[in-house]
Amino acid sequence: MTVNASLPQRPAQQGPDQHRKRPTAVIVGAGAAGAAVAVQLCETAARRGSQLDIFLVDPAPEAGRGTAYSTQDPRHRLNVPAGNMSCYPDDPGHFVRWLCRHGEPGATAADFVPRHRYGSYLADTLGRAIIAAHRTVRVRRLRTRAVGLAWQDGTAAVALADGTTVSTDAVVLATGPHAPGTGWAPDGLRGSERLVADPWAPGALEEILADGCPTDILLVGTGLTAVDVALTADRLGHTVHAVSPSGRLPQAHAVAPPPALAPEPLRGLSLNGLRTAVLRHIGRAVRAHGDWRPGLDGLRPVTAALWASLTSDERAEFIRRDGSLWNNHRHRMPPVTAEAVDRMRRMRRLRLYAGRVTAARTRADGSLAVRLSRTDGGAPHDLSVGWVVNCTGSVPHAVDTADPLWQSLLDSGAAVRGPLGMGVATDDGRLVGTGGRAHLPLWTLGAPRRGELWETTAMPEIRVQAAAVAESLLAHLGVPPAPAPRTRRPPSDLSGYPLHTHAAAASAYRSGVARLLKVKAGTETALRRAVALDPGFGLAHAVLALIGHEFTAGTDVCRSLADAQRSVRERGSDHERSFVDVVSRRVQGTPEEGDAALLRHLARYPGDALALAVAVPTIAFSGVRDLDGTGAADIVERTAAAHSGGWFHTSLLAFLRQEQGRYDEAGQLAERALAVEPASGHAMHALTHVHYECGHHTSGVARIDRWLGSHGRGAAHRAHFSWHAALHELVLGNSDAVHARFIAQLSPTKVSGIRALVDSCSLLWRARVTDSWPGPIPVDEVLRTVPTDALERPVTPFTALHAAVAHLAAGDVPALHRLRGHALGADLVQREVIAPLCEAFSHLVMADWDEAIPGIEQVLPTLRTVGGSAAQREIVEETLLYALVSAGRCEEAATVLTRRLDRRDSAARRLTTREAARL
Repeated sequence: MTVNASLPQRPAQQGPDQHRKRPTAVIVGAGAAGAAVAVQLCETAARRGSQLDIFLVDPAPEAGRGTAYSTQDPRHRLNVPAGNMSCYPDDPGHFVRWLCRHGEPGATAADFVPRHRYGSYLADTLGRAIIAAHRTVRVRRLRTRAVGLAWQDGTAAVALADGTTVSTDAVVLATGPHAPGTGWAPDGLRGSERLVADPWAPGALEEILADGCPTDILLVGTGLTAVDVALTADRLGHTVHAVSPSGRLPQAHAVAPPPALAPEPLRGLSLNGLRTAVLRHIGRAVRAHGDWRPGLDGLRPVTAALWASLTSDERAEFIRRDGSLWNNHRHRMPPVTAEAVDRMRRMRRLRLYAGRVTAARTRADGSLAVRLSRTDGGAPHDLSVGWVVNCTGSVPHAVDTADPLWQSLLDSGAAVRGPLGMGVATDDGRLVGTGGRAHLPLWTLGAPRRGELWETTAMPEIRVQAAAVAESLLAHLGVPPAPAPRTRRPPSDLSGYPLHTHAAAASAYRSGVARLLKVKAGTETALRRAVALDPGFGLAHAVLALIGHEFTAGTDVCRSLADAQRSVRERGSDHERSFVDVVSRRVQGTPEEGDAALLRHLARYPGDALALAVAVPTIAFSGVRDLDGTGAADIVERTAAAHSGGWFHTSLLAFLRQEQGRYDEAGQLAERALAVEPASGHAMHALTHVHYECGHHTSGVARIDRWLGSHGRGAAHRAHFSWHAALHELVLGNSDAVHARFIAQLSPTKVSGIRALVDSCSLLWRARVTDSWPGPIPVDEVLRTVPTDALERPVTPFTALHAAVAHLAAGDVPALHRLRGHALGADLVQREVIAPLCEAFSHLVMADWDEAIPGIEQVLPTLRTVGGSAAQREIVEETLLYALVSAGRCEEAATVLTRRLDRRDSAARRLTTREAARL
């Protein structure tokens, strides 16, 4: 999604005195920093229901790219791993997820992706933020430059290069690093047409790239810009020379352990003491990890504080003595880039010099004769080159005084230079003017704050600054964190708890939750309508995150969760904050933390039907595991009084009773709930289990089909009810019916995603082990509809179990090994149950029965911890029976079947025809 000049634009306002009813902000610069501020302003204003006009002023054709990300050369890569490049400080995985959704499904946090991909990400994220905020926020792109700024009575008039002005209440200067200077160039070079003063200026390298004859090129500077230009030139066969005082290229990134955090005693030291302490810290990192990089990366969180603790003289000394070494090691090349540069050097297509350009003249053929002095005082180097490219980077000691906007601010006293003359002075991003105070609504971020922060140009720093600038700007405009919309009587949820939103959003939310409780389709659609009506409705965001996490729905779970957390911080009841905490811990914490939070919430709010649905493992949610002796059954018992025998609570109680083997009572409870609410999917689900466990297979399949054709027509999990019906048909030995039901109700054309994994794949495997499927099972076609993450990196043990069964059914041993690797690094249940099960299933695929059987037997005592129902977990026991019979160990198989019969209290339960025949 792109934001550009083709969008409808309102003419720029003429003059600062024009009356405006809506607050207005101008962002000068639409690169990474400007886009990040615009995203934060859009989302925060929309969340608070506040009116706001935003003008993005930048001549670039596309917002979000700026200088850094406008390159289209795929060799130019981010020098920061993708996992650190999210534009949201509270959602670090956002960029990686975007990559996975936009053509790179295997992207990881460790990848160094082409820079143009990041520009696309910023443009798309900004575009989505603008669209989502359209009810209250209007964003307009002005493709021109800001050239001046005048203030009158607290209102600014931003003068534009096209002769118009924009009247505004606040201004953000997101101008980024300014163009590199050429003060280093000798007279014979400074005015030459063969000097590329700024390689990132539009079209700056076109003439070099269009030159059909390979030639020599001199790069002045050996930093990351020089590396990128060298890679581009090498593609065309040019020989590249590069000179700088140090003659050093940036170090390379490496696959290294996580950062080794710096010790607290670093703070408050003198520069000499700091040097000693840092070297000691780096040494510890080398001894611990075999690499200095984790030690240096561990300094990143405290770099700004350390810089602030130094005196002006110490800062100047650091820049003079340590600055080059710091930049060389801190701002590193991606590994693939380093490999390409190393090849160039080995083949002498890239040659480095430690020195400076001291003389240059133009020869008769148009080439340049350049003399390089040597830093070590040796004899100079004389080069004949076709081009000289300025790769020295922006001058750190000033804002761009060639920019008339910055010059006007400095001249008027609205801005003053920062420490050591670097950038400008600010008060947490708000410009400090003459007099030493921030009196104008004028903010900046990124490169202009280098004097104060030193490290301030990378996205991990810019995104934090962008959020702070947006918050400060909106507070100035009178848009503080807002209370819930005022109504005579606040709306409430289905359980009677108040909702901090307006009536329309509350109605959509209740509709979504009602569908969720009945197990009907349309939950996600209703919840999305609720957050569209009120972007600050935290509870609706949280439920979207929850169903995305549990069902692998189309929701961006982490983004919805971050929106929920922001929203309830600003407005929300104790009940809403508690539920968001539950979701946060289930998504981001360990299973134990999620269960504990859910139990605390239900102890405070026992009448919360939605929380109760999350706690009880049925057809909808994975539920809680036993925690300190407290299971789902105890939760339902303790909350009974708060629900007064309502149909939903009765439905859950029916399901738990059948899990306890109390089938007659479970059936009665289910029928009672269905009499009150015939569409209750939970009640019908409980009744289906009762029929299966009691051996009522003929009547059971008939009852399912009748319900699906009437009250269950809109069921969200129709495939699961079809799966139950197919289980009945398997037990009845009706292979033709199983095959027909799969084709009609469970095939890839009917079911996809998690339901295909849990229901369709597991049914195919059961049909395979009972010889109930004619020919090969079509498991590969089903798996193509399942998200890769669910198969390779499942979040819950329940999903992981079914992923293992699916890989087993497909005979995919490498996939089982990958899943085992994931499980070993996941939660305790996956480590103790799923990992050994994957190992056993791998042996099973290879028909190594005697190796497979012990591994399957090992997990059976703890299998209940994966969640789900007994009928679902039974597939592991079915697999064990298959392995035992295949190994000729029929007596052991008979013992397993006897134990199964002993678990039932109904004599009607019997062996399947196939199992009985084998034994």
